[in-house]
Amino acid sequence: MNQSVIKALNLLNYFSVDTPELTLKEIANKADIPKPTAYRLLSALESGDFLYKTKENEHDSKYRLGLKLLELGQIVADQLEIREMALPDMQKLAGDINEVIHLVIVNQGEATYIEKVDSSRALRLNTRVGKSSPLYLGSGPKMLLAHMSREQQETILGESELHHPVNRGTIDQKAMLEELETIYADGYAYSIGEQDADTTGISYPIYDYSDRVIAALAVSGLSSRFAGDNLKRLKAETKETAETISRKLGYRGPDF
Repeated sequence: MNQSVIKALNLLNYFSVDTPELTLKEIANKADIPKPTAYRLLSALESGDFLYKTKENEHDSKYRLGLKLLELGQIVADQLEIREMALPDMQKLAGDINEVIHLVIVNQGEATYIEKVDSSRALRLNTRVGKSSPLYLGSGPKMLLAHMSREQQETILGESELHHPVNRGTIDQKAMLEELETIYADGYAYSIGEQDADTTGISYPIYDYSDRVIAALAVSGLSSRFAGDNLKRLKAETKETAETISRKLGYRGPDF
């Protein structure tokens, strides 16, 4: 990471409950850096809304933590709550069906995997906690994209050429928009070989108390096991688990 970025972010550590406001001079002294350097770093944080200036004169300036930190903190808190609520049910589902279970959310225009429970089968997937991927690849990401507005979908899909990493082809935007409509209507998403060859994924939405889709519960495994009666079982148990997690988060939708 750029050293200037690290130095700037480290300045935030000097603020606390007991010292919510600091002057330029105080910050420079604590960081043991010249005032002009401190001012440059603080100005960068201020431009990103990580700090705001409460007072400025020719001799000194005062700063407080900005609202961007509150926004980011709320995102982290929400993620931790979802993970904490969902993990026991994900573990139970993994024990029942012995497939890989993922919890996926939208993060800065991408899909981010925030929890994963592995199966006991020998299966290597290109997923890990913290990994981000395009919202048009995989059942979990597509489920999340399907619950966005058409304007948001077109913006995300139109930002760049849509590439398929497994077969190295391109994805037609119009066809993807039609698929998203189907996902929304059917209530679940399905993918075959989109992130990993010879694998299939199915996903169901997780709702919060405000009836908003905030995550996708995804099950992934070898495509040979996602067929016939076993596919029906996988879909039924995944849907039931997603509904259980949604209820924990306060969802009281029409089907509950």
